[in-house]
Amino acid sequence: MKDQGRSKRKRTGGRLKPSSNKKRYQLGREPAATTVGEPRFQTIDSRGNNEKLRTLSTNVAQVADGAEVTQADIEGVIDNPSNVNYARRNIITKGSIIDTSAGRARVTSRPGQDGQVNAVVVDEE
Repeated sequence: MKDQGRSKRKRTGGRLKPSSNKKRYQLGREPAATTVGEPRFQTIDSRGNNEKLRTLSTNVAQVADGAEVTQADIEGVIDNPSNVNYARRNIITKGSIIDTSAGRARVTSRPGQDGQVNAVVVDEE
């Protein structure tokens, strides 16, 4: 979500003068919106001498089933509680339920921040 800063107007309609310009640490960016498809990544400068690896699209996930972790292919997004339209558009975020070759799994990582998809097998009811 982009931070737009405070309003330029008071409640009464009067104008507010900015006390300072925006700083680099106040920078906001567009969401990554990780989709299912051929793996594509983007590196982004972050605070300090660090980088973030954004996953723009991926088709593999590390799926944990108990103590065993396997690499599985992602077939699609079944449900995404963060946004109802994300499941339709095959967008993966933390908490989304994905259909993999290892069964249904819930995403536990943040693909737009971590650069990978980690998931835990969900019991089918």
